[in-house]
Order: sequence, then C-alpha cells, then structure tokens
Amino acid sequence: MYTPDRLATARRVAAAAKLDALLLTPGSDLRYLTGYDAHAAERLTCLVLPVDGDPVLIVPRLERPAAEASPAESLGITLVDHSDGTDPYPLVAKVIGGAGAVGLADRMWAAQVLGLRAALPGTEQRLAGGVLKELRMRKSPDEVAALHAAGAAIDAVHARMGEWLRPGRTEDEVAADIGSAIREAGHAAVGFVIVASGENGASPHHGSGSRVIGAGDPVVVDIGGPMPDGYWSDCTRTYVAGGAPPAEFAAYYEVLYAAQRAAVAAVRPGVRCAEIDAVARDVIAGAGFGDAFLHRTGHGIGLDGHEDPYIVAGNDIPLEPGMAFSVEPGIYHAGRHGARIEDIVVCTDDGVSRCNTRPTELVVL
Repeated sequence: MYTPDRLATARRVAAAAKLDALLLTPGSDLRYLTGYDAHAAERLTCLVLPVDGDPVLIVPRLERPAAEASPAESLGITLVDHSDGTDPYPLVAKVIGGAGAVGLADRMWAAQVLGLRAALPGTEQRLAGGVLKELRMRKSPDEVAALHAAGAAIDAVHARMGEWLRPGRTEDEVAADIGSAIREAGHAAVGFVIVASGENGASPHHGSGSRVIGAGDPVVVDIGGPMPDGYWSDCTRTYVAGGAPPAEFAAYYEVLYAAQRAAVAAVRPGVRCAEIDAVARDVIAGAGFGDAFLHRTGHGIGLDGHEDPYIVAGNDIPLEPGMAFSVEPGIYHAGRHGARIEDIVVCTDDGVSRCNTRPTELVVL
C-alpha cells in the first residue's frame, strides 16, 4: 500500500493549499505516507515533506532501527537521527528553513508545536489534516481489501458471542473474553470493547462495568481494533441474553433495524453524507423515536477508528467510490435500555459493499 505516489500526491495537495511543507509526527498520517508505525513520545520523530525538495524522516537514534525496518527508505525518504541531549528542531529548519507556511499533524504534541515554532520563526503553522483527508478518505483497492479483512475478523468475534454473553455474568467478565477473542481473530490490539446491558445500553459509550446481566436484558456489544496493517474494524450488534426482551424494546428494535438497512441501501456515488444520515434519522423520527437517536449516523474508518468522512447533518461531501464509513443508528432510552446496529460499508462504483456481514436482526442468545 505504501508507494512514492502517495508522497507525490501529498506534495501536490499541500502545494495547492499554499503550504511549503508538511511536518508529520507519529500518528496515522505519518503511517499513511511512509508505512512507519512510529512510537509517539517526547523525543521528536517527524517526517519533513517539502513540496519542493527531498523528504526527510527525523528520528531518535535509538529508534532508527525501527524506522529502517519500515518502508520509508524504499520510498526515497532520507533518515536523519538525533541523539539524546541534542536539540532536534534545527534539523527540521535545515530542511525547510525560510518556509512561509507548514502543515502540522493534527495530533502533534503541543511541546513539539512550540519547538517547531521556535525553530522556524516567522513560519505560519496550519493543520495538515484538512489537506491529507482529501487523500485518506478515498481508499485504494488495497485499503478496501484491508477493511474487508478487518470486518471479517471482528465478525468472527461476534459469531462467538453465545460463548460468553449469558445471564449471571458481569459486563466486565464478558468484555474480558471478547478482548481475548479480538486478538485471537487476528487483531494487533484491542481497540475498544463496549458491553452495555440493561439501562447501561442507553449510554452509547458506556464501556463495561460490574453490572450483572439479567435474563431478557438487551445488551449492546460494540467492538473493534486495528489489524497488523493498521486498518481498523468496528461493528456493533445488540443481543438479548437468555430470555424474551421487553416488548417496548422489541418494538423499537424493529424500527432501528429498518433505519439501518435503509441507510446502507442508500449509499452510492453522488449521495451526500448528510443524506445518508437523514435516511436513518427520518425512519427513526417517523416512528416517534427521533429524540432517542443521540449521535451522528456514522464516521469514516481506515488507519484511524474515526476519520473523514463523517455521516452527519450538515456534511455535504458527496460520496465517492472508495469512501469507507460506519452506518450505526441507535435508539437510547435513559434508565431502561438501548440498541445500536453498526456495519462498516464502502461506497463502490455503483452502490455499496458491506465489510460486516453478520445478520442485523435481533439475536436472542
């Protein structure tokens, strides 16, 4: 997935944004351009990508072997290291001294922002994210394949839910089993595990806790994480543990099921992100549950669990082939229960492809 073309395209979009260089510290933007999954720490690691001139990757000396093991040098990037006790910021100035404006990684540490400001006096600092999102939110075929592989891996965990989710166990106990299964399914790490039973299901980002799951409890299970190649999975299903669910819950779950299916079916090139959000929201609001849908319908996914494009009201970006994002409407009733259904989907040339293929009907375990 890592080719010199990405660097060349990043240069072009940076120049179009009237930036003289991009300065990228550890994070997904650096990995996207270089393949280097750098360690974020107080020692400066920084890709210096001038719009004119050769790219340089500045790394701490003790981390040079890791940088050399990445694809960076094969992409024509020069490695420059610095030792403890020396000031690395003049190394950046040496490459791009006199730059009028630079784009900084959106999540660069403040200490590094200020260090670069001191080393490059008079250089305007802007965010690089607005530039690089134009590259990253249009996934290549290899990236789409990676997202499908991540989806299959997390689907395999959901397929085993009956092994762990049952009355009498705590959310934390179930979450621990799920976390182990996420790694067993091939993920590099556990990104998150939400096991939200009963009234906890009404909190979209509950996590897990000591609550004991009861018979007939609705349980929202939202899980995901990065694969070894860095691409993320994310999938939510709502289950019922060991008994019939409350009648009220079963009724609104059918509304949610219809809303999620309709929103997925609406995905195709040219449809605005806000329109997909509206499709899901209109179904839920039409059934009288509009106030219980507390969040946007979806978020982009790739090397970050959340990235552009966002499926939300007001986002008029038209969908294009290769855009990947979640479709995850929810209905939440505080103090009682809640439900969410989430699939990762990819906009194709003529419609949509789901990365998650587990059934979305309510599952009673």
